[in-house]
Amino acid sequence: MERHEVRSRRIPETTIRRLPAYLRALTLIGQDRITSEALGQLSGYSSEQVRKDLAYFGAFGTRGVGYDAQLLAQEIRRILQLDHGVRAVVVGAGRLGTALVRHTGETSGDVVIAGVVDIDPAVIGRQVDHLQVEPLEALESIIRERQIGMGIITVPPQGAQSVCDRLVRAGVRAILNFAPRALVVNNPEVFVQQIDLTLEMQALAYFVGSSERAHRRD
Repeated sequence: MERHEVRSRRIPETTIRRLPAYLRALTLIGQDRITSEALGQLSGYSSEQVRKDLAYFGAFGTRGVGYDAQLLAQEIRRILQLDHGVRAVVVGAGRLGTALVRHTGETSGDVVIAGVVDIDPAVIGRQVDHLQVEPLEALESIIRERQIGMGIITVPPQGAQSVCDRLVRAGVRAILNFAPRALVVNNPEVFVQQIDLTLEMQALAYFVGSSERAHRRD
């Protein structure tokens, strides 16, 4: 399996976002080999897209034979740096934050939630899965001592930017923001992913409405 040097050229963000879908498909198939067509069907993309994405990182397959599923999964894990283990801290121990801690503990060994913090004295000290909620004041020391590289924000919108600023100053390199507001990060080495569930549902409402309008026309 030939690897290409990719650090000298920028990989499209959309390609990086598709890699976890390929990895999930590879871990579920239970087969030794898989074609780009099958991998595309299982992950929801075209075979052409699969081949194009993987070509950024090396020659992983053989024409007419396909990919060694186990080796390809290992390579994708390496590309995503999941083989090193990624540690994250959740800021906000409300319903969403605690649900994320429990879900990640049950389903993923790739990203490990190594800390959960909150500002509410009534919540601090409470047990959430394998973790105890710690005070927000300990955020920086938690990140430093536990070598945390990812921050997950589940606080109300008015507090999200200040939490983001603290995460950046403490040295995290990736932030997953569930707070319903856009964050400003001036450090180009820190990547922020925004997940606004309300906006997603509002956008999906269009497709519900368009389907209903089509039925009325019929």
